Amino acid sequence: MPEYEQILYEQRGRVVTITLNRPEKLNAWTGTMEREFLDALARARDDDSVGCIVITGAGRGFCAGADITGWASEAAAGRPHRPPLINFADAQEASPNVPIALAEGKPAIAAINGPAVGIGLTMAMACDIRVASERARFSARFVRVGLVPECGGTHNLAEVAGIEAALELALTGRIIDASDPLAKKLVSRIVPHDELMPTAYALAEEIAAGPLEPVWLAKRLIRRNACETNLRDVVKLEQATLLQLRHGPAHREAVAAFLEKREPRFHG
Repeated sequence: MPEYEQILYEQRGRVVTITLNRPEKLNAWTGTMEREFLDALARARDDDSVGCIVITGAGRGFCAGADITGWASEAAAGRPHRPPLINFADAQEASPNVPIALAEGKPAIAAINGPAVGIGLTMAMACDIRVASERARFSARFVRVGLVPECGGTHNLAEVAGIEAALELALTGRIIDASDPLAKKLVSRIVPHDELMPTAYALAEEIAAGPLEPVWLAKRLIRRNACETNLRDVVKLEQATLLQLRHGPAHREAVAAFLEKREPRFHG
Protein backbone atom coordinates (compact mmCIF):
# COMPACT_ATOMS: atom_id res chain seq x y z
CA MET A 1 0.00 0.00 0.00
CA PRO A 2 1.55 3.34 -1.00
CA GLU A 3 2.51 5.91 1.61
CA TYR A 4 1.07 9.34 0.81
CA GLU A 5 2.44 12.66 2.08
CA GLN A 6 -0.25 15.11 0.97
CA ILE A 7 -3.45 13.10 0.60
CA LEU A 8 -5.35 10.54 2.66
CA TYR A 9 -6.86 7.41 1.11
CA GLU A 10 -9.53 5.70 3.22
CA GLN A 11 -12.01 2.98 2.28
CA ARG A 12 -15.29 2.40 4.08
CA GLY A 13 -17.36 -0.37 2.56
CA ARG A 14 -17.41 0.22 -1.19
CA VAL A 15 -16.67 3.95 -0.92
CA VAL A 16 -13.15 5.44 -0.99
CA THR A 17 -12.49 8.93 0.35
CA ILE A 18 -9.54 10.86 -1.07
CA THR A 19 -8.77 13.82 1.20
CA LEU A 20 -6.41 16.58 0.10
CA ASN A 21 -4.30 16.87 3.23
CA ARG A 22 -2.44 20.17 3.55
CA PRO A 23 -4.87 21.93 5.90
CA GLU A 24 -2.32 24.55 6.95
CA LYS A 25 -2.23 25.71 3.30
CA LEU A 26 -5.96 25.25 2.61
CA ASN A 27 -4.88 22.18 0.62
CA ALA A 28 -3.06 24.21 -2.02
CA TRP A 29 -2.15 21.99 -4.96
CA THR A 30 1.45 20.83 -5.46
CA GLY A 31 3.27 18.47 -7.78
CA THR A 32 3.47 15.91 -4.97
CA MET A 33 -0.27 16.17 -4.36
CA GLU A 34 -0.94 15.74 -8.08
CA ARG A 35 1.19 12.60 -8.35
CA GLU A 36 -0.43 11.12 -5.25
CA PHE A 37 -3.93 12.09 -6.40
CA LEU A 38 -3.42 10.38 -9.77
CA ASP A 39 -2.02 7.29 -8.04
CA ALA A 40 -5.05 7.16 -5.70
CA LEU A 41 -7.51 7.45 -8.61
CA ALA A 42 -5.72 4.61 -10.43
CA ARG A 43 -5.72 2.50 -7.27
CA ALA A 44 -9.50 2.95 -6.84
CA ARG A 45 -10.10 2.34 -10.55
CA ASP A 46 -8.31 -1.02 -10.44
CA ASP A 47 -9.97 -2.23 -7.22
CA ASP A 48 -13.27 -4.04 -7.79
CA SER A 49 -14.19 -3.56 -4.12
CA VAL A 50 -14.50 0.20 -4.79
CA GLY A 51 -17.74 1.47 -6.29
CA CYS A 52 -17.51 5.22 -5.78
CA ILE A 53 -15.04 7.93 -4.68
CA VAL A 54 -15.60 10.98 -2.48
CA ILE A 55 -13.03 13.78 -2.83
CA THR A 56 -12.74 16.44 -0.13
CA GLY A 57 -10.25 18.63 1.71
CA ALA A 58 -8.87 18.52 5.24
CA GLY A 59 -9.58 21.43 7.55
CA ARG A 60 -11.26 24.63 6.36
CA GLY A 61 -10.56 24.38 2.65
CA PHE A 62 -11.28 22.15 -0.32
CA CYS A 63 -8.33 23.37 -2.42
CA ALA A 64 -7.07 26.95 -2.54
CA GLY A 65 -5.45 26.56 -5.96
CA ALA A 66 -1.87 25.96 -7.00
CA ASP A 67 0.88 26.39 -4.43
CA ILE A 68 3.41 28.23 -6.57
CA THR A 69 5.89 28.45 -3.71
CA GLY A 70 5.62 24.69 -3.32
CA TRP A 71 6.45 24.17 -6.99
CA ALA A 72 9.46 26.46 -6.63
CA SER A 73 10.68 24.46 -3.63
CA GLU A 74 10.30 21.18 -5.52
CA ALA A 75 12.17 22.58 -8.51
CA ALA A 76 15.00 23.77 -6.24
CA ALA A 77 15.17 20.28 -4.76
CA GLY A 78 15.39 18.75 -8.24
CA ARG A 79 11.89 17.21 -8.08
CA PRO A 80 9.61 17.81 -11.07
CA HIS A 81 6.30 19.40 -10.10
CA ARG A 82 4.43 17.36 -12.73
CA PRO A 83 4.02 13.61 -13.16
CA PRO A 84 5.67 11.92 -16.16
CA LEU A 85 3.99 13.09 -19.37
CA ILE A 86 2.93 10.80 -22.18
CA ASN A 87 4.10 12.89 -25.12
CA PHE A 88 5.12 16.39 -26.13
CA ALA A 89 1.54 17.40 -26.88
CA ASP A 90 0.74 16.88 -23.18
CA ALA A 91 3.78 18.84 -22.00
CA GLN A 92 1.94 21.97 -20.90
CA GLU A 93 2.23 23.88 -17.64
CA ALA A 94 -1.16 22.52 -16.57
CA SER A 95 -2.73 19.35 -15.18
CA PRO A 96 -3.72 17.41 -18.31
CA ASN A 97 -3.89 14.01 -16.65
CA VAL A 98 -6.19 14.93 -13.74
CA PRO A 99 -9.45 15.53 -15.68
CA ILE A 100 -8.76 12.50 -17.89
CA ALA A 101 -8.22 10.27 -14.85
CA LEU A 102 -11.43 11.55 -13.26
CA ALA A 103 -13.42 11.10 -16.48
CA GLU A 104 -12.18 7.53 -17.00
CA GLY A 105 -12.21 6.45 -13.35
CA LYS A 106 -14.88 5.33 -10.90
CA PRO A 107 -17.77 7.72 -10.24
CA ALA A 108 -16.38 10.65 -8.22
CA ILE A 109 -18.24 13.05 -5.92
CA ALA A 110 -16.58 16.32 -4.87
CA ALA A 111 -17.57 17.22 -1.30
CA ILE A 112 -16.62 20.91 -1.31
CA ASN A 113 -16.09 21.91 2.31
CA GLY A 114 -14.51 25.34 1.84
CA PRO A 115 -12.67 27.47 -0.73
CA ALA A 116 -12.36 25.83 -4.17
CA VAL A 117 -10.10 28.14 -6.13
CA GLY A 118 -8.22 27.76 -9.42
CA ILE A 119 -7.42 24.10 -9.91
CA GLY A 120 -9.51 23.45 -6.79
CA LEU A 121 -12.53 24.62 -8.79
CA THR A 122 -11.63 23.04 -12.13
CA MET A 123 -10.78 19.69 -10.48
CA ALA A 124 -14.19 19.74 -8.77
CA MET A 125 -15.83 20.50 -12.13
CA ALA A 126 -14.10 17.39 -13.53
CA CYS A 127 -15.81 15.21 -10.91
CA ASP A 128 -19.14 13.61 -11.78
CA ILE A 129 -21.23 15.17 -9.00
CA ARG A 130 -20.57 18.11 -6.67
CA VAL A 131 -22.03 18.66 -3.19
CA ALA A 132 -21.07 21.87 -1.37
CA SER A 133 -21.12 23.10 2.19
CA GLU A 134 -22.71 26.46 2.94
CA ARG A 135 -19.13 27.52 3.78
CA ALA A 136 -17.87 26.79 0.26
CA ARG A 137 -16.39 29.57 -1.86
CA PHE A 138 -15.57 29.36 -5.56
CA SER A 139 -13.24 31.18 -7.92
CA ALA A 140 -11.80 30.58 -11.37
CA ARG A 141 -8.93 32.80 -10.29
CA PHE A 142 -6.67 32.23 -13.27
CA VAL A 143 -7.01 35.59 -15.05
CA ARG A 144 -6.14 37.38 -11.81
CA VAL A 145 -2.70 35.77 -11.95
CA GLY A 146 -2.27 36.22 -15.70
CA LEU A 147 -3.30 32.67 -16.70
CA VAL A 148 -6.27 30.80 -18.18
CA PRO A 149 -8.26 27.91 -16.66
CA GLU A 150 -6.57 24.51 -16.67
CA CYS A 151 -7.47 20.93 -15.69
CA GLY A 152 -10.19 20.78 -18.35
CA GLY A 153 -11.81 23.89 -16.91
CA THR A 154 -12.63 25.59 -20.21
CA HIS A 155 -14.72 22.54 -21.14
CA ASN A 156 -16.08 21.40 -17.78
CA LEU A 157 -17.03 24.84 -16.45
CA ALA A 158 -19.12 25.50 -19.55
CA GLU A 159 -20.63 22.01 -19.50
CA VAL A 160 -21.58 22.18 -15.82
CA ALA A 161 -22.58 25.82 -15.39
CA GLY A 162 -23.39 26.89 -18.96
CA ILE A 163 -21.32 29.12 -21.22
CA GLU A 164 -22.55 32.45 -19.83
CA ALA A 165 -21.87 31.52 -16.19
CA ALA A 166 -18.52 29.98 -17.15
CA LEU A 167 -17.50 33.17 -18.95
CA GLU A 168 -18.55 35.37 -16.02
CA LEU A 169 -16.50 33.26 -13.59
CA ALA A 170 -13.48 32.89 -15.89
CA LEU A 171 -13.33 36.49 -17.15
CA THR A 172 -13.75 38.17 -13.77
CA GLY A 173 -11.85 35.69 -11.62
CA ARG A 174 -13.86 36.90 -8.65
CA ILE A 175 -14.61 34.85 -5.55
CA ILE A 176 -18.25 33.91 -4.92
CA ASP A 177 -19.73 32.27 -1.85
CA ALA A 178 -22.36 29.54 -1.62
CA SER A 179 -25.20 32.06 -1.45
CA ASP A 180 -24.36 33.57 -4.87
CA PRO A 181 -26.79 32.52 -7.64
CA LEU A 182 -23.80 31.43 -9.75
CA ALA A 183 -22.81 28.88 -7.08
CA LYS A 184 -26.06 26.99 -7.61
CA LYS A 185 -25.00 26.36 -11.22
CA LEU A 186 -21.73 24.75 -10.11
CA VAL A 187 -23.04 22.08 -7.70
CA SER A 188 -25.98 19.70 -7.46
CA ARG A 189 -26.82 20.81 -3.92
CA ILE A 190 -25.67 23.08 -1.10
CA VAL A 191 -26.12 21.74 2.42
CA PRO A 192 -25.39 22.86 6.01
CA HIS A 193 -21.71 22.34 6.75
CA ASP A 194 -22.27 19.55 9.28
CA GLU A 195 -24.37 17.65 6.74
CA LEU A 196 -21.82 17.80 3.92
CA MET A 197 -19.95 14.53 4.46
CA PRO A 198 -23.04 12.49 5.48
CA THR A 199 -24.80 13.75 2.34
CA ALA A 200 -21.83 12.93 0.10
CA TYR A 201 -21.34 9.49 1.69
CA ALA A 202 -25.04 8.60 1.41
CA LEU A 203 -24.97 9.45 -2.30
CA ALA A 204 -21.68 7.57 -2.80
CA GLU A 205 -23.01 4.49 -1.00
CA GLU A 206 -26.15 4.54 -3.15
CA ILE A 207 -24.02 4.62 -6.31
CA ALA A 208 -21.57 2.02 -5.00
CA ALA A 209 -24.41 -0.38 -4.17
CA GLY A 210 -25.20 -0.67 -7.86
CA PRO A 211 -23.53 -3.18 -10.17
CA LEU A 212 -19.98 -2.06 -10.92
CA GLU A 213 -19.78 -2.53 -14.69
CA PRO A 214 -23.18 -1.04 -15.64
CA VAL A 215 -22.63 1.97 -13.35
CA TRP A 216 -19.19 2.61 -14.81
CA LEU A 217 -20.41 2.18 -18.39
CA ALA A 218 -23.40 4.46 -17.76
CA LYS A 219 -21.01 7.16 -16.54
CA ARG A 220 -18.81 6.78 -19.62
CA LEU A 221 -21.79 6.81 -22.00
CA ILE A 222 -23.17 10.03 -20.54
CA ARG A 223 -19.76 11.73 -20.56
CA ARG A 224 -19.10 10.68 -24.16
CA ASN A 225 -22.58 11.35 -25.51
CA ALA A 226 -23.25 14.64 -23.69
CA CYS A 227 -21.61 16.66 -26.46
CA GLU A 228 -22.36 14.29 -29.35
CA THR A 229 -24.58 15.97 -31.93
CA ASN A 230 -25.21 12.88 -34.06
CA LEU A 231 -28.16 11.16 -32.38
CA ARG A 232 -27.68 8.01 -34.47
CA ASP A 233 -24.16 7.61 -33.08
CA VAL A 234 -25.55 8.08 -29.56
CA VAL A 235 -28.16 5.35 -29.85
CA LYS A 236 -25.80 2.97 -31.66
CA LEU A 237 -23.31 3.18 -28.81
CA GLU A 238 -26.09 2.76 -26.25
CA GLN A 239 -27.41 -0.30 -28.06
CA ALA A 240 -23.98 -1.92 -28.33
CA THR A 241 -23.45 -1.40 -24.59
CA LEU A 242 -26.90 -2.78 -23.75
CA LEU A 243 -26.23 -5.92 -25.80
CA GLN A 244 -22.91 -6.36 -24.01
CA LEU A 245 -24.53 -6.07 -20.56
CA ARG A 246 -27.63 -8.13 -21.35
CA HIS A 247 -25.56 -11.30 -21.11
CA GLY A 248 -23.64 -10.17 -18.04
CA PRO A 249 -23.92 -11.26 -14.41
CA ALA A 250 -25.51 -8.02 -13.16
CA HIS A 251 -28.45 -8.25 -15.54
CA ARG A 252 -28.91 -11.97 -14.81
CA GLU A 253 -28.99 -11.26 -11.08
CA ALA A 254 -31.47 -8.40 -11.53
CA VAL A 255 -33.83 -10.61 -13.55
CA ALA A 256 -33.54 -13.45 -11.03
CA ALA A 257 -34.24 -11.05 -8.15
CA PHE A 258 -37.32 -9.70 -9.94
CA LEU A 259 -38.70 -13.19 -10.51
CA GLU A 260 -37.92 -14.21 -6.92
CA LYS A 261 -39.41 -10.97 -5.53
CA ARG A 262 -36.26 -9.92 -3.67
CA GLU A 263 -33.63 -7.21 -3.84
CA PRO A 264 -30.73 -7.98 -6.22
CA ARG A 265 -27.40 -8.93 -4.64
CA PHE A 266 -24.79 -7.38 -6.90
CA HIS A 267 -21.88 -7.72 -4.47
CA GLY A 268 -22.23 -11.13 -2.85
